[in-house]
Amino acid sequence: MFKTKVQIATAIAIFFHTIGFVGMFFNKDFFVATTPLNLLLMFGLLLYTHTKINWQVILFFVVCFVVGIYVEIIGTSTGYLFGHYSYGTNLGPTIKNVPLVIGINWSIIIYCCGVSVYTILNKLSAKVQEVTGSGTSAVLQLFSIVSDAAMLAVIFDWVMEPAAIKLGYWQWLDDGEIPTFNYLSWFMISSLLMVVFGLLKFEKKNNFAVHLLMIMTMFFLLIRTFL
Repeated sequence: MFKTKVQIATAIAIFFHTIGFVGMFFNKDFFVATTPLNLLLMFGLLLYTHTKINWQVILFFVVCFVVGIYVEIIGTSTGYLFGHYSYGTNLGPTIKNVPLVIGINWSIIIYCCGVSVYTILNKLSAKVQEVTGSGTSAVLQLFSIVSDAAMLAVIFDWVMEPAAIKLGYWQWLDDGEIPTFNYLSWFMISSLLMVVFGLLKFEKKNNFAVHLLMIMTMFFLLIRTFL
């Protein structure tokens, strides 16, 4: 039935996210507790479907993981970057009160947003070249990837936040409201990571990453709407 890596990975991602969503209505605590395993599985599927893994793509994921953990430690300790919030106890082992799997989450989001925007821009650039006979400059492409993909990451975070709170992944302190500068910080940090994404030389076409971003977005939309 499924002949390619992308088809296999997409089917697995849909299956586990569907089971997770339905399971929330029967045993919420159990299925929420499996979130770290699900994130690790999705990360593994991204590696499985990524073409030609080299040291630069590994470096990219390491940078995303380290930066993600570091900014979250600053955020939970000081409240300066995202506001005053704290993580729940259902995301596995922590370092300074930040679950290690959050670094994986940053890696997945940045990679999927970067690849999705790169895929769209690549197709648009091909159309422009077909019409005008000249391609888009490398600087303009990098700027577009950084700005557009960072904005896409912010939009995904906006979708995810209410669902994550419902699932007990984290909670906002003080008045419980999500501060606006949370999204501004997301944009700035995502932009920096997208610069790394754009500059490092590795294959940036991965249709499964596009599919996974849509699957995760739909999952969190359903959670925030029906749970």
